[in-house]
Formats: sequence, structure tokens, C-alpha cells
Amino acid sequence: MNEQAARKVELMRAIETADTKHEILSEDDRLYASRSARELANWQAAEGKGAPALELFLQQRADLVTKRLAERTPAFASFLHRRPLMPAFAVLLPILGFLAGAGLDRIADPHRVDLLSAPLLLIIGWNLLVYLALIVWAVIPSKRTGWASPSLLRRLSVGAAGLPRKLPAPMAAGLTQYIADWSQLAAKLTSLRLGRTVHLAAAAFALGAIASLYARGVTTAYAAGWESTFLDAQQVHTLLSALFAPALAVFPLQGFSLADIQALRFVQEPSPAGGARWVHLYAATLLLFVVLPRLVLAIVSALRARLIARRFPLDLGQPYYRALADRIGASGPAVLRVIPYSFTVDESRHKGLAAIAAKVLGEQAQLMLRPSSPYGEEPKDTLRDARLDDADVAVTAVLFNLAATPERENHGAFLDYLARNTPRGIAVLLDESSLAERGAGQAGFDARLEERASLWRQFCQYHGTTATVVDLLHPDKYPLDVGAGLATSRLS
Repeated sequence: MNEQAARKVELMRAIETADTKHEILSEDDRLYASRSARELANWQAAEGKGAPALELFLQQRADLVTKRLAERTPAFASFLHRRPLMPAFAVLLPILGFLAGAGLDRIADPHRVDLLSAPLLLIIGWNLLVYLALIVWAVIPSKRTGWASPSLLRRLSVGAAGLPRKLPAPMAAGLTQYIADWSQLAAKLTSLRLGRTVHLAAAAFALGAIASLYARGVTTAYAAGWESTFLDAQQVHTLLSALFAPALAVFPLQGFSLADIQALRFVQEPSPAGGARWVHLYAATLLLFVVLPRLVLAIVSALRARLIARRFPLDLGQPYYRALADRIGASGPAVLRVIPYSFTVDESRHKGLAAIAAKVLGEQAQLMLRPSSPYGEEPKDTLRDARLDDADVAVTAVLFNLAATPERENHGAFLDYLARNTPRGIAVLLDESSLAERGAGQAGFDARLEERASLWRQFCQYHGTTATVVDLLHPDKYPLDVGAGLATSRLS
């Protein structure tokens, strides 16, 4: 699935997940989109004598869903036509870089070539420092995608954060979630494109400086020389020999001796001879130290970005996609793994969990119920035999009793351990069945129940997860939209 298709599929997921009450997409709308997309996927599978392609099904379904929403809501149509800032930024920044380099009149005096030109040395020194930082960044592991801030990457990947007016509330919530999710999903791709653009701009800046040198030399007779309060001719010769050694080794340029350097020292009037030689050395040095390395880095970033854009890494193992895949038989049964914490699951509640798995992951979903983890024990001991990175598990859910009071050193430590060691993240189920049985019929019970649920939600949010309240004795009490799935923590 390429980047554009993944963007639309992710947009569809965000909207459908937010529209839990089917206010903007009715059940008929969803069934029609699924049926039409499934027919096309099955037709192409029959042509190729293979299984239905989930990616094609999702792309076609996303096209149908977004098209229908755009027809009904003009504000959503305007959002669809919104373009990220990256394409325009990728064109403008190199142009501005070239113009800035071309306007840098003080690489030398308008009428002289300064052998110790501060702008030249700064350009080369800065680029060498950048290369060193890139090497360090590549060697030292980091969770960051680059030097750019998340807000800059978001604006470049999805544009402005503001939404069009007159959007239905569920759609506005879905688009807000889409902006947050896509910014995170596309962060690496946008970072590579930004790096490519910055490298091109740096190369363009150096090319602009070279062009400025030669253009001014057409109408001006450069006089070459140098002056320094603290350096003598020998030290200047050593410095320039090291600086221009690569250019002299690669290009057939005229070299210089210590006597040449001594003769070019500015005393009263600069020498009118030899300016062209130093212009060529400056240009060749900028070419070798700045232009060519930056172009190579830009090409590498562009190729890496192209690979990601052509095969965008969208995790189709998420509950939402697994539930849709179940409708076309594009994958095997999805597995919901439930890890109870200080919670004994009896037969009735086990059936409730199975019903929730079917609602969330499709009718063919399977339930994997692990033994309850004892209260207060170390998670690494109770879960030593659990394969938390099992690729066959679509969702790992921690099951808590809503009647319990969350404790950071016990419940929180358990959540933190699972979040660190479960690649796809975790979900949290809060079972209210036992609490509801004890408080049924009591005055003000509903308010106390909501207060306890709110406490747990805040607690889980603090630990990077999202909690879902369920009643395992009455699994249909709370709607869990098929395809919406359970909210899971995202690991950065």
C-alpha cells in the first residue's frame, strides 16, 4: 500500500472509530462500502487465482467511504483537498538557499579575494559539523526521528491543525484523531523528506555562492591577498594547504608556495595578480566539501523516502483492520489475548470475553485467556512464559476489576511492564460486573460507578493506555463497534 492509499485508509479508520453511534456513517453505508470493496477484491483475486487482497479491499472501501462523506459534507470535501506543506517547502527552500548564497557579497570584498575569508571558512566548518552530527546521530540510538520538532513534522505532513467549520461532532473528532495519528505514522517519512530538502538547500546555497564569485569576477578584477593580526605567513600557508588539499588533488588547479602566501599579504595595497586562481580554489573547495556531499545525502534521503512512500508501513494487524479482514477472509482468525490482574474469570465472564472478542475482531476471532497475575507480584515473574511479541496476537488486553482501586506501584507497574514489552501496545478492559452486582438498586450508584470509571481512565491515561469499561456478564451493555476495535497504547 502506497502513501496516498494509506493516508486515506487511516482517515477512514479515524472517522469510523470516532463515529461510534453511526451518526455520519450509517450501518447501511458501512455495509455497502464493505460489500462493494469486497466484490472488487474477490474479482481481482479470482483473476489472479489467489486469496482476496486486504490492501486492495481497504483502499476501495476507503475511497467509497470518503467519497460518500464528501458528497454529504462540503466542509469534509475541503479537508480532503487540503495539501501538506512538504511539497511546496521542498521547492521553495532550495530556491531561497540559492538566492541567499548568490547574494552573499562578502565571501570576498567586491574587489578582492580574501584568502582567509570568514564566510568561506564558516560555510565549510558548518557543513563539516553537520556531517559529524549525522554520524553521531546514526551511531547513537534514539527514539527521535530527527532534529525536527513534532509540531514542524505535523505541519509538513498534514498541513494546518485547524479544521473546517460546520463539521459534525463525530467527524471533527475523527479528523482530529487522524491528524494526530497520521503525524506519528508519517513522522519518519516526513523527516526523510525534510532532510532531503535541507541538504538540497545547503547545496544550492553553496552553488549560489560559487555563482556569485564567478559572476562578479566577469566584471570585476579580483585582487588576492590576506591579512591577520595573529597569524604569520607560515601558519596561513599550513592552514590553506590543508583547506585546499582535496581540491588540488581532484582538480587540475595551480597550487601555491610559502613565497606566494608571503607575497600576497595585504600591507598597503592588495596585489592585482592571481585573483582567478583563488576563485577557482574557493569554488572547487565548496564543491567538494558542501555541494557534492549534500547532494549525496539528499539522494540517499530521497531514495529512503521513496521506498517508504511506495510501501507505507501501515500496521494491518490492528483490531480495526483485522475485523475488516475477517469480512473477506483475507487473514486467519484474529486473537484477543486477555491478561487478568488479580481477577478470577469464571465461566460466565469467560463467555463475555469471547463475545467481546467477536465484536471487536470479527466473528472468527479467538480468545486467549491467560492465568490471573497475582496482586503485588513482579510482572516479569508472572509473565515469564508469555510471548508478548507473538505476531499472531492482534490485541493484548489487561483485565482489571473496576471494583479495585488503582495503585501505581502494583496496577501501574503491571501496565508499564506490558507497555514496554508488547510491540503492538496494550488495551485495558475494566469489568464492572461485580461492582454492579453489589450496588444494584442503591441510590446514587450510577454516579459512583462513573466516578470510579473516570478514576481508572485517568490512571490508565497516565500510564499511556486507554481504558474501556465492559460488563462481562452483559457484554452487549456497552456498544463496541465492529471494526472500531479496542484503543491500544501507541509506543513511540
